[in-house]
Amino acid sequence: MGVLNIPNTLTLLRIVAIPFFVSTLIYRRYEIALAIFILASVTDALDGLIARVTKKQTKLGQFLDPLADKILVITSFIMFSIYEWVPAWLTISIISRDLIVVVGWMLFYMIHHVIFIKPSILGKSAIAAQMILLAYILLRINFPGLLPDQTVLIWITTLLTVASGLNYIIKGLMYTDG
Repeated sequence: MGVLNIPNTLTLLRIVAIPFFVSTLIYRRYEIALAIFILASVTDALDGLIARVTKKQTKLGQFLDPLADKILVITSFIMFSIYEWVPAWLTISIISRDLIVVVGWMLFYMIHHVIFIKPSILGKSAIAAQMILLAYILLRINFPGLLPDQTVLIWITTLLTVASGLNYIIKGLMYTDG
C-alpha cells in the first residue's frame, strides 16, 4: 500500500495550507483565512474517515494527522494571541499542555520501550474545542455583530485542554508493563 494515498494527501494539503492561512491573517484577508480554516477542518474530518472506510490507514497518516492538527492549532493560537483575539495565557496553556504530553511520551518510551499514546475522548474533545473556538473567532471577525462574545468558549476550551493534559499525565503514571 502506497503512503501517498488520498487520506495522506489530504493531510499533507492541510499542512501546506498553514503558511497561506498565516499570510491571509497578516494581510487582513480574514474571509480567505476563514475559507482556508474551514477547508482544513473538512480535510481533517475527511482524511480519517476515508482512511478507515477504504482501509488505507498508514503509519505515516497516523503520525501526520495529529501533527497537522497541532501545527494548525498552535500556529492559529499564536497568531490570534498576537492580534489579541484570544488571551495569551490560553495560547501558553495549549502549547504547554502539548509540550508536557510530548515530553511525557518521550520519557515513557525511554523507560518502558513502548509507544503508548492512545487519544482519549477528553483529548479529542480538547482539540475539537480549540478548533471550534478558532472557527468561531474567524466567523465573528467576518460577520461582526452576528455572534456573541467568545468568553464562554475560551473557558470551555481552557477547561478541556487542562483536563486532557492531566488525563494524559495520569494515564502515563498509572501505566504498568505488567
